Amino acid sequence: MNVRFLSRLVLVLAGSAATAWADITLAPLFRDGAVLQRDQPLVVWGRAAAAEKVEVKFRSQTVSVITAADGRWRVTLAPEKAAIVPAELVATGANTVVVRDVLVGDVWLCSGQSNMAMMVRSSADADREIAAANFPLIRHFKVPSVVAERPASDVAGAWAVCSPTTVGTFSAAAYYFARDLHQKSGVPIGLVNSSWGGTQIEAWMSEAALRADPAGKEVYARWEARLAEYPAKMTEHAAALAKWEAAKAEAQAAGKRFARAAPAKPEGPGSRWLPGGLYNAMIAPLVPYGLRGMLWYQGETNAARHAEYASLFTGMIKQWRAEFGENLPFYFVQLANFESGMGTKGDVWAHLREAQARALTLPNTGMAVTIDVGEPKDIHPKNKQAVGRRLALHARKHVLGEKIETDGPLFTGAKPDGGAMRVTFSHAGGLKLEAPQGDGRVAFEIAGADKVFVPAEARIDGRAVIVSAASVPAPVAVRYAWRNSPDARLFNAAGLPAAPFRSDKW
Repeated sequence: MNVRFLSRLVLVLAGSAATAWADITLAPLFRDGAVLQRDQPLVVWGRAAAAEKVEVKFRSQTVSVITAADGRWRVTLAPEKAAIVPAELVATGANTVVVRDVLVGDVWLCSGQSNMAMMVRSSADADREIAAANFPLIRHFKVPSVVAERPASDVAGAWAVCSPTTVGTFSAAAYYFARDLHQKSGVPIGLVNSSWGGTQIEAWMSEAALRADPAGKEVYARWEARLAEYPAKMTEHAAALAKWEAAKAEAQAAGKRFARAAPAKPEGPGSRWLPGGLYNAMIAPLVPYGLRGMLWYQGETNAARHAEYASLFTGMIKQWRAEFGENLPFYFVQLANFESGMGTKGDVWAHLREAQARALTLPNTGMAVTIDVGEPKDIHPKNKQAVGRRLALHARKHVLGEKIETDGPLFTGAKPDGGAMRVTFSHAGGLKLEAPQGDGRVAFEIAGADKVFVPAEARIDGRAVIVSAASVPAPVAVRYAWRNSPDARLFNAAGLPAAPFRSDKW
């Protein structure tokens, strides 16, 4: 081959590589249709060639920076007021990147597992809700479900403008939250939906946060044991899958319906259960995008290990706040009623709900109680309108400044009162008890010194509830809705349900 031709080829290839490296890229949420956070300094960042000048323009602002040796760049724009008129965000260096149709409003990170991921099209009254979804100032960004062993800097995804043709794939809980908030405030709402069904909280935390957590050692020990068992589990899975496929083929050959689901593949290397794996792939690339707050709906997959959840949950909140903004509002959903395969008597989910509620000791947190709107036989209740509305109550009060009730009755104490227990609450204005469901589910329970709980009667006495049972003449402890799927029938005047509680620590 001609030497001169080779030299030219090398120069062309080198020039192409340099051009590719020099191209400006923006962080993943800076894409067409984005919503930027109002009333906060606007951090914009990305990559380019080393020592390259990058200029960023948005509305009346222009700022510039010289990239670092690794090509990373970051600028901070002054806060902008809410804006419903779209603008362009322009980044210029060796090339120009134009982000179109950009609004300024309130941005919420929405995360968790399947009940956050559940789409509007699967919620109650889906057809009616979808047809009415004409809210172009609500935007939704779905972060793809991916795993990474190390923190990533980019992730795929696009902003979708809310309309009847797009809203069906939005997170239902997040959309109904945003709709309530938008209708009250009038400002654009951005929803960053980073959720994945069947995931554990430890996957959503950074390695550093997990290592520092009291439960972290057990989390990693459990994962190492899972990896050691994985080859044998995969062998078992292959056999079960072959048996399932044979049964399916036999049914189809006989013209019979076959509805049995295929056996699930074991969680193992590179799976959604990798500790820190979802934080690395689905949260880290978003940091430090400006947020108004965070929404969280998760816990089902951790219910069997509820003893460690309170520590992990508060640890995750602290970690995310350290990265996105100290003391950002964090509102979460306490798990709804669900039998969890244990009929009316199981209480594993009651313990998980208690662990969730302990996060309320952190400032600027709020809990949406859903113990009354679940479906005992379905882990995915369809009434996500109630979930979104109850989350929005916290934002309406603490972000928008409305003077409204945000919570149902919250347990504050219990003490013996004759042959009964007197239970007191906060948020107790207009206490009311609905009639029992009559389906065998339990509402109130009471116990004496023998620690044996029995179903109890309850009556309202002002802002307190008097709980008693004829078989327990000297009660010392009381519980309410302390079951996986209880009969939740205590409300306040705002129509909000009482959170499950126990006065004992047995």
